[in-house]
Amino acid sequence: MGNPAELAATDPTRRTIVITGASDGIGAAAARALSAFGHRVVVVGRSPEKTAKVAAEIGADHLLADFADLAQVRTLADQLLERYPQIDVLANNAGGVMGDRSETKDGHEKTFQVNHLAPFLLTTLLADRLTESSATVIATASAAHRFGKIELDDLESTHRYKAMRAYGSAKLANILTTVELQRRLGTGGSELPAGRPGLTAVSIHPGVVASQFAREGKALTRLFYRPPFDRLLVTTEQGADQIIWLAQGTPGVDFTPGTYYARRKPGSLSKQAKDATLARGLWDRSAKMLFG
Repeated sequence: MGNPAELAATDPTRRTIVITGASDGIGAAAARALSAFGHRVVVVGRSPEKTAKVAAEIGADHLLADFADLAQVRTLADQLLERYPQIDVLANNAGGVMGDRSETKDGHEKTFQVNHLAPFLLTTLLADRLTESSATVIATASAAHRFGKIELDDLESTHRYKAMRAYGSAKLANILTTVELQRRLGTGGSELPAGRPGLTAVSIHPGVVASQFAREGKALTRLFYRPPFDRLLVTTEQGADQIIWLAQGTPGVDFTPGTYYARRKPGSLSKQAKDATLARGLWDRSAKMLFG
C-alpha cells in the first residue's frame, strides 16, 4: 500500500471524518493530515481550549464531549446527527489510563467507561447514520489488550483492580466490540435493515506513543520504557498513520473488515480477543448497562 498522499490521489472523494480524542496526540495528528488531504474533519475533544485550537489550525468543525460523562456523549451524538447527514468515518480514538480506581458520575469504573462504554454508546447512537453512509468505524485499541481479561460478571473491576489490567481489558473490549459490530452491522450483518449497505469496523494498535505514555503514570512508564516494549515507541505522527490510512481506504480492497491492525498488517491477538461468543456477551452486557 502506498503512503496516505498516494492513496488520497487515487481516491479524491471528500469524506466527512469524525475523530474523537482529537485535541492532541495521535487524534490531532490524524485530523491535521486528513484535513490537508482535503477531507472534512470534525475534531472532537474534552478540552475547550485545545480542541478549538486544533480545529482553528486546520479550519475544521469541532465539538466537545467528556467521555467520563455519558450525557455529554449523548449530546455529541445528537449534534453529529443534526449537522452531518453523511458520516463516512468515525474514529473512536478517545481514551486513556486512569490510575487508581474511581467511578464516573454515571456510576461506572472510569477506565471502562472512557475507553469502552462511551465509544460503544456513541457508535450505537450513530448506527443508523453510519450504516446508511457505508461508514468505516475505527477503534484505537492497543497491544496492551494482552494484559487484559474480560470477565462478563465483573466488567468494571469491582473485585480486583490494577490500572494496567483495567486499561488492557478496555482495549480488549475495543477489539471484541469491533468484531461484533462488523458481525451485526457490516454488509449482510445479522441486525442490518434490509436494503442498507452496512458499515465497516476495524481496530488498530497505533504503537506506543512516547509522549502519551510518559505522562500516564509510573506503572505504564516502567512497563513501556523497558525491553521489549521500548523498541515500539513511536511519534504521534507515526501513531496516527493507520487512522489516516484506514480513513481513506476502501474496505475489502485496502483492508479487511473486522480486523485488528498493527503497522498496516493484521496484528497478533490474545486468546480472548478471538472469542466470538465473548464478543457477543460483551455487546449484550454493554447495551444493557446503557439502555436497560
